[in-house]
Amino acid sequence: MISNQETLNLSPFTAIYDLVVPKDNQLRQINDLVDFSFVYEELKNKYCLDNGRNAVSPIRMFKYLLLKSIFDLSDIDVVERSKYDMSFKYFLDMAPEDLAIDPSSLTKFRKLRLQDAGLLDLLIQKTVEIALDKKLINSKTIILDATHTKARYNQLSPKEFLMEKSKNVRKAVYQIDESMKGKFPAKTTSNEVIDELAYCEEVILVIEKEAHLVNIPAVREKLNVLKEIVEDYTEQLDYSADPDARVGHKTEDSSFFGYKTHIAMNDERLITAAIVTTGEKSDGKYLQELIEKSQETGMEIETVLGDAAYSEKDNIRYAKDHKLELISKLNPSITHGNRIKEDEFEFNKDAGMYVCKAGHMAIRKARTGKKNVGQNQSQTYYFDINKCKTCPLREGCYKEDAKSKTYSVTIKSTEHKDQEAFQNSDEFKEKAKSRYKIEAKNSELKHRHGYDVATSAGLFGMQIQGAMAIFAVNLKRIRTLMRESE
Repeated sequence: MISNQETLNLSPFTAIYDLVVPKDNQLRQINDLVDFSFVYEELKNKYCLDNGRNAVSPIRMFKYLLLKSIFDLSDIDVVERSKYDMSFKYFLDMAPEDLAIDPSSLTKFRKLRLQDAGLLDLLIQKTVEIALDKKLINSKTIILDATHTKARYNQLSPKEFLMEKSKNVRKAVYQIDESMKGKFPAKTTSNEVIDELAYCEEVILVIEKEAHLVNIPAVREKLNVLKEIVEDYTEQLDYSADPDARVGHKTEDSSFFGYKTHIAMNDERLITAAIVTTGEKSDGKYLQELIEKSQETGMEIETVLGDAAYSEKDNIRYAKDHKLELISKLNPSITHGNRIKEDEFEFNKDAGMYVCKAGHMAIRKARTGKKNVGQNQSQTYYFDINKCKTCPLREGCYKEDAKSKTYSVTIKSTEHKDQEAFQNSDEFKEKAKSRYKIEAKNSELKHRHGYDVATSAGLFGMQIQGAMAIFAVNLKRIRTLMRESE
């Protein structure tokens, strides 16, 4: 139960915090900036209020997850640091002498308490509310983009994935002590995942007996990653890959296996909306939802800025109907003319190619028809016929014995005359220069907050990771804006 969880924890040692956690400490400033009671109000119905043992405060558990994102730590390492780092203890509302939680509690908290909490929208809403209250938002522009995150469980087989992670641990150990080679168990020759799991568990036991290795950060961090993965596989042995992750394409020649986060950000570089999807989803389909979510936070919007993925016909029409200025260059492949089977083929703007519903990308394209002769040109996309022949979705798409598989899009150069004229104007070109801001924000999420790789399996886990990472970067940005306004 969580009754009496929010009472003040009195301790004769709390004065220590005033000595060792300075006023300009990042975590102290975040504590002063945010009233975290909203977490309690949002999650209290997930607990029993009058029965059972006292649970750890949901606010403290939430803050542990936030620390994980701010400092890019594993469950084990964030708990370990909370045992001795006084700024962590202060942020977690712990008395200096309080004991830390068990790391397994964080996994349970994510799975049992955060389901259906709508955490992503809630946390963005809270940060935008803080910024508006402090009059830090003046712009009426949002910038749209999508960033990709690779799945934690990639397209390797379960055995291959476990082998790779145990190898990383052994390699870290050998850099410190090569004599350990004789202490590790013999590698398994079996193809069974359960045998590879047993091998990994033996490796973990061997290293944990070596105090001189376990206490070295380079070894401990990789060991903790292996331990978390072994625990996940033990719970669900049928992982051949992340069950929700999908193949997406970054360019014509490169792809990734994982997820996409579709982001809206204002000119002050605060994220105002985000939607987490599987990796194959098209960026342009989420323009309307990102705008509406941003408006729900209290943002006033007059201008929407994005790359060519957002210049679809429906988006141009939506912007016009809602009196919004759309700064998005036309791409004839997706904005001109009519095309059939729109639900079966999606355009990937990074690669400049269409992708079929099976996830296969066209291998080349060609434009047919003559320009300016009174007839419409077409862009024809050619797919790999060998893949089509064995595709499980070929029925109704590929005709047996056909020598090619193509998909054509009619190009009508007069379809978007107004938008074309606008994108050639000086005003359009000047406003388009702001798009770099969101690319820098994507880089910050990936390289400072671990958003390049998913920390767990499944779409829900990715949404929680996104919620905490975006909350963290928005709070950091608010602190910067406040300093600049002083």
